[in-house]
This record gives sequence, C-alpha cells and structure tokens, in this order.
Amino acid sequence: MTNSKDIVAIIPARGGSKGIPKKNIMNFCGKPLIVWTIEQARESRMIGDVYVSSDDYEILKISEDAGAKGIRRPVELATDTATSEQALLHAISEIEKHKKIDVVVFLQATSPVREPADIDSAIELFFTQQADSLFSASIADDLCLWEISDGELKSVTYDYKNRSRRQDRKPYYLENGSIYIFKPEILKRYNNRLGGKIIMYIMPFWKSFEIDTFESFELVMSLFMYMCGHRQHCFNGKENRNKLK
Repeated sequence: MTNSKDIVAIIPARGGSKGIPKKNIMNFCGKPLIVWTIEQARESRMIGDVYVSSDDYEILKISEDAGAKGIRRPVELATDTATSEQALLHAISEIEKHKKIDVVVFLQATSPVREPADIDSAIELFFTQQADSLFSASIADDLCLWEISDGELKSVTYDYKNRSRRQDRKPYYLENGSIYIFKPEILKRYNNRLGGKIIMYIMPFWKSFEIDTFESFELVMSLFMYMCGHRQHCFNGKENRNKLK
C-alpha cells in the first residue's frame, strides 16, 4: 500500500536553545542527540529521504554526516517565537522544488526514546485508517490532575469527592511528541500538523519523555539505555553496543 507513496521524514533542529544550549548535538549515549533520530528514520522500512531543517551549520554538518539531507532554515524561522509549523512549511516548500511528497513524518530530536518499529507501525496505521494526520500518544490512566481556576483548586481528570478505582476511570491520552504524520496539504490548509481525520498511535508511557532540561536529559538517557540494553535492534549492526556503557 505504501510502496507507491513518497514518504519523507523531517527533523527540525534549530541551533538556539535556552533550556540546554546546543541540546540537539549534545553527547547522548555516545552520539550527538539528533543522530539517534536520524538513524531511527533511516532504518524505517517505509521512509524514503530524511531531512533535517536547521539554521545552525554544525547541526547540518553532523546531520548530513549521519545520512540526512540538510535544509538551511532562515534565521527568522529559528527564533524563540517561531513555530515548528513554520519550519515544517519551509522545509516542505524546499523539498517540493525537487520531488513530490505524499506524507510527512515529523520527528523531534528531543524525543529519542522510540524505535524504527514505532515509526513503521505508526505509518502502517496511518494508511490502514486512511487518516489525514496522526500523533503518537500514551495512555495516562492514573494521573490525578488538578488546576487552579478562579483562585481555587479543582480536580480535572477525576472527581475527588467520588474517588474511583484506577481501572474504573476513563483513560486520558497524552500527546507525547515522539511521532507526527500528516499529509502536506493538511499543514498548508490549517497551518497545523493536525487536521482532517486525526488518529493516534499508542506507545508505552515510558517512551513519552522528552528532553527540555538537564534533569530530563538524565532521565531520558536512563530510559534510552534501558531500551537499547534490552533490544538488540535498537542499534545498527555496525555500531558497538558498548558505547552505552
């Protein structure tokens, strides 16, 4: 079904980051962080070309050395206020100068706890369900969330006055930021990665953590080491698994 489709992966990675400077190319388990996402996309059975959009020369050089195709992003699309949608629209316009795109797989370098099988399964689901857009998610069935409304605490995901058993509560779904899939026309029409018929691809909750702070960097590294320590296929066969040790 997907053999005749032009599926590309786009990984936005700007150079500026206030939380963790140069986080996209920080040493993460023996490689620059972004390289893991590039390799996951390249190991997918369904993705054709893998592109990295960045305003930073060093990021583009590292990405191209890892097998991705670089797209130089204008500085005005790499500010703190620029959105991922703006970067994606620019990348798609650059790619479409040379080839047709049927489907975009948008991956964030800061969510490395995923496997090529997750990407392929999400793509298969996208086509099977005849979706227009997809986001990866995790089931959050035991989160007791509260909010402050008009200066008062209010329970959101459950009724604290009638506290039920976990298994009796309705599940909530956490958009985890790991995988997005969409048709280019959806992004162009809505200026949003999600639109039309939206579906979810469910991942285990422990794959839902992303890197935003130094604390989360350590946590995600531990989860990543767990994943790769228990799954031989996390690695390209040419890689030395001792890099994690």
